[in-house]
Amino acid sequence: MATGQLIDEAPELALAHALAARRLASRIAAVREAVGLAAYHAGEWQTAIAELRTYHRMSGKQTHLPVLADCERALGRPERAIDLFRGADREAMDPAQAIELLIVAAGARGDLGQGDAAVAMLQVRELTGAVDEPWAARLRYAYADALLAVGRREEAREWFARAADADEDAETDAAERLLELDGVVLEGDDDDEVDDTDVDEDADQDEDDDEDDDDEDDDDEDDDDEDDDDEDDDEDDDEDDDEDDDDEDDDDEDDDDEDDDDEDEDDEDDRVGSGSEAEAQPVSESRDDTEGPAERSGPSGS
Repeated sequence: MATGQLIDEAPELALAHALAARRLASRIAAVREAVGLAAYHAGEWQTAIAELRTYHRMSGKQTHLPVLADCERALGRPERAIDLFRGADREAMDPAQAIELLIVAAGARGDLGQGDAAVAMLQVRELTGAVDEPWAARLRYAYADALLAVGRREEAREWFARAADADEDAETDAAERLLELDGVVLEGDDDDEVDDTDVDEDADQDEDDDEDDDDEDDDDEDDDDEDDDDEDDDEDDDEDDDEDDDDEDDDDEDDDDEDDDDEDEDDEDDRVGSGSEAEAQPVSESRDDTEGPAERSGPSGS
């Protein structure tokens, strides 16, 4: 179920689901069919061939021969695609599957450079059948493309127009191919691309402007932080200078106090020295008076 839901929108995921189912039930034909179709949509051509051949062998059906032939073309083996067409029992096949196999085989002829053979292969009665048949648009489109490849431009234009009439679900680009042959240039897609480019450029410019604004804000914040740091440093320097001045003043005061103390001590020492000298002078004189008679009496004693 998951594989069928995802096969068109997410073929790789669909293939992953199918492979997981194969690990659990590899002997069930429907599981191998799911793996093969998922691999085809995911571009895994070799895996698709192996799984669908296994499905055909297990089921006894040949329902996916067009897919096998297209895988051979994708692998660069158009001869094998033609061989599948030749070996198929087209009468027993579903009409839609038979027409699809014919379209693939004609494309393989074109791959081999056999354009006229491709045109001849597609000239079948179903080509002019009812437009409401499920294969009508694709068969007419393939025939118009083959005609254009061999240079039959006017006939190709006619059949592209018929294909567009039958293509109510827009499965092909027949209408666009018809306009191209008429020389009409479709500018809508180019304008859309230009508009998308302008939008992308504007978005990129806005992102660049936002980044520049963010950078400027960051620079302003950095400048503010630096200014705050400078102010803090200046305040710290001022405080340090004030402290240094206070220390110097304290040192000067201490020095002045010490000088005053030294001067006071010197004055006291001077006063003390003067007093001592004053007191010492009388002692010296009294000693002279005492010793004088003794010295004088000395010789006389001899």
